[in-house]
Amino acid sequence: MASYIGASVTAPTSFRLSQLADAAYDTQFRVFQNAHESHPDLAHLVLLVFEAVLEVVCVSLPGYIVARLGHFDADKQKFLANLNVMLFTPCLIFTKLASQLSADKLSDLAIIPAIFIVQTMVSWVVATLVSKAFRFNKRASNFVTAMGVFGNSNSLPISLVISLSQTLKGLHWDRIPGDNDDEVAARGILYLLIFQQLGQLVRWSWGYHVLLAPKDKYPEYQQHLIEEGQYRDDPQHDEAERSPLIEGLDGDTEDDYEDRSDSEAYIPAGRTPIGGTSRVSLADAGDDDILPKKRLAKNPTALGGNHPVLNGADSHILSFPSIRPVDEVDTPPETGVIARSRRSISNKAVAVKTRIAEAFTRFYQGLPKPAQSLLCGIKKVGSKANNFIWEFMNPPLWAMLLAVLVASVPALQSLFFEEGSFVKNSVTSAIKSNGGVAVPLILVVLGANLARNTMAKDDEHDPEEEVIGTKLLIASLISRMVLPTCIMAPILALMAKYLPISILDDPIFVIVCFLLTGAPSALQLAQICQLNAVYEKTMGRILFQSYVIWILPSTLVLVMMALEVVEWATQA
Repeated sequence: MASYIGASVTAPTSFRLSQLADAAYDTQFRVFQNAHESHPDLAHLVLLVFEAVLEVVCVSLPGYIVARLGHFDADKQKFLANLNVMLFTPCLIFTKLASQLSADKLSDLAIIPAIFIVQTMVSWVVATLVSKAFRFNKRASNFVTAMGVFGNSNSLPISLVISLSQTLKGLHWDRIPGDNDDEVAARGILYLLIFQQLGQLVRWSWGYHVLLAPKDKYPEYQQHLIEEGQYRDDPQHDEAERSPLIEGLDGDTEDDYEDRSDSEAYIPAGRTPIGGTSRVSLADAGDDDILPKKRLAKNPTALGGNHPVLNGADSHILSFPSIRPVDEVDTPPETGVIARSRRSISNKAVAVKTRIAEAFTRFYQGLPKPAQSLLCGIKKVGSKANNFIWEFMNPPLWAMLLAVLVASVPALQSLFFEEGSFVKNSVTSAIKSNGGVAVPLILVVLGANLARNTMAKDDEHDPEEEVIGTKLLIASLISRMVLPTCIMAPILALMAKYLPISILDDPIFVIVCFLLTGAPSALQLAQICQLNAVYEKTMGRILFQSYVIWILPSTLVLVMMALEVVEWATQA
């Protein structure tokens, strides 16, 4: 009887426990299934990412083909890249940012420099450890560090973000009412541009002068170069005499190189100008403009007529040369009431300026020595700050600053972007049309760069590169596209989950951060390597492997990880 009672009690209990377990499993499965409904399944996600990458490839392919056919040389690439930086990219930045930004969104962007610093430190540590594992010397270690630290934040990520915003669902931010695909793309471009300008600052300072410095900057190579008769104490003279890496790059002939001065510098194709737009170096002008002026400076009557003369004393690499007519002294003064009035006003203005300068000079000389020293220090600091600002600012940065100004003033924002307004239908529409050219042109130049850098240079052989080139390739790919992602992925996930910063809830921001952790090496590194003759053949192999072979699986993994982090961070 007891056993019967025990059995009768145990059977229903075990049955209820089984029911509860089944219910818990069903609930967990439904929660898991609902959690993944915000993004497509793996097969569909592969298809969407492949579509985005294939779009980039299809736009870049014509530039690659035309360059391989010889119709898109480096000089044309430089012209189009600089035109894009000077005109089309600023238009894209202004239309995308000024229409989407607001004053309360700007405070959230302060997290981007912090993430950039963390990513840079992680990449530096990884590259250092990988270089030690491969037992590279100082020069090779610096090369691997440059490949690992400086990722592409311009051409490829911008195109992928625009493509993914139009193909992937679930990227809309719930904090923005009525969020749509265009606003998602605009925010993604904003995030990328901030990362890009931070990278530009470090790339053309630490990267150009330290990590990718010429071989003669390293003590272990200087004795060898002296024995070969290649080392010079004057690096500018060495740069001036180095033959161009690509024939016809600057349109120079052998005769032109004899007349070229040491102060002229080569500006590579696609380099974002670091200097201010109001300052132009002699290298920016064509040889047809520069060389006749040089010859005129030696013989003003060589060409005859009223040709301008270059004043060599005033020429500077960051300023316009001083130009004056040859027969300025022989030109008779203009006559007439208007001419006399203009000369009188000019003379009075010069007199006023002279009196003001004399008054300030007397005031300065009357001050005690400590006050004079303080004013001199303030003047030097102000001059250096002014020079730094004009050297650092470029057209994309000016466009970003103007977009922030317009977005911060609601009246200006409505003036430029209110539907049906006169300015919206005329000025803004024209700017938007120019901005639509930026991304396709970036990709066309990208394809042409790949064609140029993958072409073999049979006449240039670096014995050291022949020995360690493959190791440099493997170490660079690991340091840029593998290990930083493995380290940064948990950090970004924890930040998105636990930091109370609203921008970390934006799905496109998380995708941008993940894309940048494993993005290929920056294209501008190829230009720096060409300038300083640093492992150029290996640099071309790295670009080909990164942008052609590994870009699809890398992008797929990064996007999947980003979407999983977004889902995990939004769960309660």
